[in-house]
Amino acid sequence: MKSLLRHPTVQALLARLIGRYLSFALRTTRWTVDGTAGLGALTGHRPAIVAFWHEHLALIPALAPIVSRLPNHRPTPIHVLVSHHRDGRFVGAAVRRFGVDTVLGSSSRGGAAALRTLLGLLGRGHIVIITPDGPRGPRRQAAPGVAQLAALSGVPVVPVAACTTRRIQLRTWDRMTIPLPFGRGVMVCGAAVEVPRAGWQDALPGLTATLQATAARAEQLCPG
Repeated sequence: MKSLLRHPTVQALLARLIGRYLSFALRTTRWTVDGTAGLGALTGHRPAIVAFWHEHLALIPALAPIVSRLPNHRPTPIHVLVSHHRDGRFVGAAVRRFGVDTVLGSSSRGGAAALRTLLGLLGRGHIVIITPDGPRGPRRQAAPGVAQLAALSGVPVVPVAACTTRRIQLRTWDRMTIPLPFGRGVMVCGAAVEVPRAGWQDALPGLTATLQATAARAEQLCPG
């Protein structure tokens, strides 16, 4: 069974099925937004780095239609960083149906190349999505990459979190949340965080705390 699940054709089929399910579950969820000021950074008039914990990966695609309804919104290419591991490629295939392109790389493999790619995308005014505690954890602890990317690019980090009343929490390292249809959801968007080019390492604890506070806010507003 494991060999079958690792087959590229089977993984492509599963990714398509999961993408369709997520689209159905997220579209039938009644979403509200907390933190409209932070959403302003995602209107497409300038580049942005969207950061959220890995556990919210299945919920964040709901952010795209929310942003598209903002005043003066301009369609902007969106890219998400995923690992070279087959699980990362699987996630990338699933979210691609939401209009999100993938960039392959992680701290353990292809990190420098991915950083150069992301800097180029931000330089062209695109939006980049990062899960700072992925792909291996520890859970809710930001790796240095997000602060380094923000410092080198001069682009702010927009902390985001999501939660739904109807959900399943997997027993994985990140406690991944899978939405169930016909629930109520909240999308929390914190104020954009600027990271100085000099001494960016010192900004990492603050970014971690901000992301943790954003996630706690989402759970507070939308208890399961």
